[in-house]
Amino acid sequence: MNITKNRVVSIEYTLRDDKNNLLDTTSGAEPLDYLHGFENIIPGLEKVLEGKSEGERFSVNIPAADAYGMRDERLIAEVPLENFNGAAEVKPGMQFHTRDSNGVRLITVTKVADNTVTIDGNHPLAGLDLVFDVTVAGIREASEEELLHGHVHGHDHDGCGCNGGGCGGCGTEGCCGS
Repeated sequence: MNITKNRVVSIEYTLRDDKNNLLDTTSGAEPLDYLHGFENIIPGLEKVLEGKSEGERFSVNIPAADAYGMRDERLIAEVPLENFNGAAEVKPGMQFHTRDSNGVRLITVTKVADNTVTIDGNHPLAGLDLVFDVTVAGIREASEEELLHGHVHGHDHDGCGCNGGGCGGCGTEGCCGS
């Protein structure tokens, strides 16, 4: 079976930046499961995986534009500290989820001064060229429910193929904790 749209794909990977710094790996953990063709992984990697078969191993360089995009300085802003009234403490390096016209966005606090917080809405890997070492661990047909929801459902991820809950739910009643 080859990787094509509407198939659930399991990959094992090691991710490094172009300076060979380790950024992420599935080594010692479960493979990453995703629904192919639904933009659930970065576009450059999804494109390279198209047509691959179970057991294939490869390395690929993904330019920033095909990964998490280029940094956008317009996504850096100063906001009042009072906007974080639910947080006990706000300090550089903390990350929060916020909703904007594009959906849910991860923001990183870069500076706290007096009553002002500087936030960065760029993905932490924006602007980086990435290097993936990938093994295709498995491929299967997606269920009707997975196709309807646009992501993997699985017994080991609390009903969600988000590998730890990073998807924030699909918005379908009873799915992924929504």
